[in-house]
Amino acid sequence: MEMEPIDKEENIACVIGDRSSSDVVVRLRTQEGRDDWLYCHSEILVKNCKYFADRLSENWPTCQILDSRNCVDVYCQESNFDYHVNLIRLLYIVIDDSVDDLWHGVRNALGILQVAVELGCPQIITACVNYLEAVTWEEAEEEEILKIVPRMGLPAEPILARLQPVNQSAIINIFVSAIRFATSSPPQQMNDLKSSAQEQLEYMLTEDDDAPLLTADDNIKHEVKECVNRLFSRFNDSLIALYCGSTTESLFEAGNIMLFQSYLADLSWVCQILTKLEIMREFVEYWFDASEKIVKVLEQGNSTTEVLEIKLRAIEVTSKVLEAIGYGTVVLPTAKRLKVLKVWLPFVRVTKPLIDSVTMDCVNAMLLKIDGELWQSLESTFVSIILALPSGDQADVLTEWLDNEYMQYPDLTEAFEVWCYRSKVAKRRLSLPGDEHVMTMNMS
Repeated sequence: MEMEPIDKEENIACVIGDRSSSDVVVRLRTQEGRDDWLYCHSEILVKNCKYFADRLSENWPTCQILDSRNCVDVYCQESNFDYHVNLIRLLYIVIDDSVDDLWHGVRNALGILQVAVELGCPQIITACVNYLEAVTWEEAEEEEILKIVPRMGLPAEPILARLQPVNQSAIINIFVSAIRFATSSPPQQMNDLKSSAQEQLEYMLTEDDDAPLLTADDNIKHEVKECVNRLFSRFNDSLIALYCGSTTESLFEAGNIMLFQSYLADLSWVCQILTKLEIMREFVEYWFDASEKIVKVLEQGNSTTEVLEIKLRAIEVTSKVLEAIGYGTVVLPTAKRLKVLKVWLPFVRVTKPLIDSVTMDCVNAMLLKIDGELWQSLESTFVSIILALPSGDQADVLTEWLDNEYMQYPDLTEAFEVWCYRSKVAKRRLSLPGDEHVMTMNMS
């Protein structure tokens, strides 16, 4: 390591390793038997290091004399040996803002800092802290800093500034900015930035080993709803234009395909955010109102991979909506639940075989990016919604299923079995002694 002398006079008299001018030997020793001698100068050591100042003071009883020189032993671990050598060399250097290239990386600076704290070298401590606070860290370096620095106390606290918890106001501000961007429609070249924002927003709201970063209050929920409403509005404008278009190819022009696919991807992601915030109702109501138009627009297309991908994204959104309905997250009246089944059940039934045939090709399967649990989850949700309908409506749905050539998916066998059992035992289960005629009238 190159060293800048403290001043011109000391340049002659105080050079580490100069035996002719040295008046103290620092012996670096390890448990493994290593014993290196560094020829040093007491005025440098005493001035810049409390440990050496104490050891070389008149009050230190065990100061040894060796070849007309004081001798100071420093015991260290083998893993820290080089850091001790570097620290002693740094004692000979003027450390100020004009000298930056002293530390040779985060790990070396952290090792020197540990030794500086142990030996009491305030100037080097300050310089190490300033360096570590200013530079970027790799992940492994950050973990090492977290292990070591908190034990060093107040002087090292600035290093941890970037890791400190942020106040709630700052979290809210960044969340609001991110949700506005994540639900916007930026130029295509910004899609990667938008996807990253969406991932981080979801992470902020996820409870894993740590609590969610943000606890949403009414103001946050209102802001999210406003952002989603603006997204819905743009999607709806596109949907109406395609629904009312004069040509059946309108959706499948290149620009329209990309735009519609982008909207569906955003709506699918929004479902996850709304579910975490427990505000899915408005989304479900909107999707219910728009379902017939969406299906009509999607049925215009052929079976190219691009078209099937749009249909798949629409099914993904529908799956999230139906899940909210089927498991009681959003309560809809019977008529609406029955209608949403009649709109989406036939569409899913016909579309899945087309998607399955395309995904037999590995390349196309990669393009479609199908969630492996989508079909199973959607089938279970269909069964749940059907079994919550009045028994007569269940019978209508199951009759249509049994008569359909696409009855393999969704497989409604479970719903059929439950309906058969319920229907067979209905009179016995619902009748009270002496009230058979009342229940008979109600069942008729």
